[in-house]
Order: sequence, then structure tokens, then C-alpha cells
Amino acid sequence: MNLFISADIEGVAGICSSREGDHTQPSEYLPFRQQMTAEVAAACAGGFSAGAHHIVVKDAHYSGRNLDLHQLVAPAGKHLHVTRGWSGHPFSMVQGLDASFNALAFVGYHSAGGQGGNPLSHTMSGTMFARVELNGVVASEFLLFSYAAASVGVPVVFLSGDAALCDEAQALIDGIVTVPTLEGIGASVTSITPTEAVRRIEEGMTKALTGEAAQPLVLPKSFDLKLVFNKHADAYEKSFYPGVKKGDDTELVLESANYFDILTFLMFACK
Repeated sequence: MNLFISADIEGVAGICSSREGDHTQPSEYLPFRQQMTAEVAAACAGGFSAGAHHIVVKDAHYSGRNLDLHQLVAPAGKHLHVTRGWSGHPFSMVQGLDASFNALAFVGYHSAGGQGGNPLSHTMSGTMFARVELNGVVASEFLLFSYAAASVGVPVVFLSGDAALCDEAQALIDGIVTVPTLEGIGASVTSITPTEAVRRIEEGMTKALTGEAAQPLVLPKSFDLKLVFNKHADAYEKSFYPGVKKGDDTELVLESANYFDILTFLMFACK
């Protein structure tokens, strides 16, 4: 069994401030880098114990260089690889995912920009976008890359992160296993302890791969992506992308039947 894990930081246990996810603020960042690594290590341990032979982890937060690789270990005869940094491929947070994988898991994920549930809610870029909508629904990174998985036929089986996003995942995917790590209340959070999060994630990943299989998402026949920018100047600059329609001064829309086109424009618009 081949397992792909995409890891973020804004949904790990206890995190509350953007400074705690920012490597340029080391005194606040380092404990949460450690927790991100511990939660990913737990997901890998659960995956291996459930029969995974090969696991690929995408470090998908900020610089893409957060995980402490010395804490990630594969049992003898099994394989663990980590993808760091950003290649520019439109799959972005699931770079390298393809049909050779049997399952996709998300660790440390967070609610969408424009929604509550996490003080750090955003979609792709909190500085660039106020909100991202896909087919009329406010889109989280979880939703965007679950559809990426569906486009290559890979089911999403597991998610850990804030409780609001876990609720979203349960409504979207039959059979997905979720581990809520925190609940956002305004600019505050109520969280389980870091140690408890690690325990639940390992158990949850094992359950996700050994229990009743989650059902693969069915891709819509067409896509309507709306980007609502924080600054009208950014919307103007990105409005020259081929096929894009301009709404009001801060809104751009792209329609396509090809989901890869949607992700390609989103990658372009983030820069």
C-alpha cells in the first residue's frame, strides 16, 4: 500500500497565532514545528502499522521546510520519503500525488479563508485572498486538494485539524476518519494536549486504513473558481490570465471543465 500525507501547521494541537507558524519567529515557531513533526510521525506510524509499505509526506506549510526529518523513521523494509520546498507544480500541497497511491491523508489542516473555526483560517494565501470559492462554496485547502486527489483517482481517508474543518470533511466524504485537534473561538482556541493529539492521530490513521474504506470523491463536470482578493491592485494584475473574467474590482472568475486548469490559475494567482 502506498500512502500520501500532506502536512500543514495551522491545524496542529494548540496553535493560536500566525507567529507560531512563522519560521522567522523562532522562539514561538519551534514548539509548533516540533508538534507538526510529532503529528506527522504519528500519522506515519499509524500508516505503517496498518500495512502501508511506502509513505510520501509533503511538507506543505509556508516555506515547505518545517518538518524535522530526524524524527521521521520508517520500519525496516518499509520506505518513507519527504518532499520539501515548492516546485511550482499546480498540485502544490499534494505535489507528487498520482494514481500509484492508494490513499491520501491530511495532517494539521485548517478552515477556509473567510470562515471561522480557526484564528489562522485562510486559503492558500491570507495576504492575497479574502476568500476562495469553488462552484459557489467557500473553499478550504482541504477541499481544493481533495478534488486534486479525485482527479487522479485517489481516495481521501484521513484528516486532522480544527473541528470546523473536520465537520466539513465528514459532510463531504463518506467514511473519512477525522481527528479534531482544536476549536477556534474568535482569535482564541481550545485544544486537546499535544500528546493526546499524537495518540489520536496514530490511532485514527490506523483505523482509516484498516476499517471501511472512505468513498472516493466524484469530480463535478465543470468548475467555477472565484478569487476574492484583499487588494484591488492584485486582482487587476492577475486579471490578464487567459480565460479569466473580472467581477468587481477585487473578484476574478475562471470557468473550466478541467480541474488542472483551475489549480494552475490558483497557483499563478498566489504569486
